[in-house]
Amino acid sequence: MSADQITYVAFLRAVNVGGRKVEMARLRAELDELGLGPSRTYIASGNAFFAAPRTSGAKRAALRARIEERLQAAFGFEIPTALYTLDEVEEAYAAAPFAAMGPAASHERYSMLFTTGTLDPSVLPQVGARGEWEVIGLHGATAYLHYRVVEGRAPGNPVPRLEKAFGVQGTGRFHHTVEKIIAAARK
Repeated sequence: MSADQITYVAFLRAVNVGGRKVEMARLRAELDELGLGPSRTYIASGNAFFAAPRTSGAKRAALRARIEERLQAAFGFEIPTALYTLDEVEEAYAAAPFAAMGPAASHERYSMLFTTGTLDPSVLPQVGARGEWEVIGLHGATAYLHYRVVEGRAPGNPVPRLEKAFGVQGTGRFHHTVEKIIAAARK
């Protein structure tokens, strides 16, 4: 990585679920072809790291659009991508309100929703119909979710509802997975 470049983390939504197959080797090749290489990935849920010049605002949106267009052409379906710098991911991880809640019980999970835009706190509260999930905080483009198993049922996927409420696209990662993503991106 050259001195004028920083590490980015691309969080891809809904890959390798429901027939939306994205092989990580091919994902890396597509990112490399965009000049974002050498790219790396972490697990098959769509977490990619690459170096590029620091961007913000319209330039960041243009980079995200280039990535999404390339991936749609390569894989044949839309792949919304939340694009953060590694520093932004670390900041969002550090700002998570989960430590104050204590360790998650066996029927609980803590998750982070990485999105494509700044989140407006005026749309809060956001809570699942059965209380199975709730947004417990926001930090820039990241929402923090608390999931619960209710009446023996696993929580449904709140992402479509939250995308509509906030007017963004997004994808979730469990809090403990984000810690591992950060470590992998730092290597």
